[in-house]
Amino acid sequence: MKPDIHPNYRPVVFQDLSSEFAFLTRSTVITKETIQWKDGNTYPLVKVDVSSHSHPFYTGQQKTLDVGGRVDKFRRRYGRN
Repeated sequence: MKPDIHPNYRPVVFQDLSSEFAFLTRSTVITKETIQWKDGNTYPLVKVDVSSHSHPFYTGQQKTLDVGGRVDKFRRRYGRN
């Protein structure tokens, strides 16, 4: 590998602002904020608006739309079969 062309791949904490859920993973994202993690080490912090802990699809609160009815209504209105 060529030196100094690859991004720094390091442990990073991602924190969900809507639910205060945080997880430690590895990433190349650049951030100036840091946080002290449960293991006592300090890691870079990335704040996100939505994660799997707060997204409606993963929490089971997602509502499904009746897409089939909309397509049939469009076809009836504009005469497309």
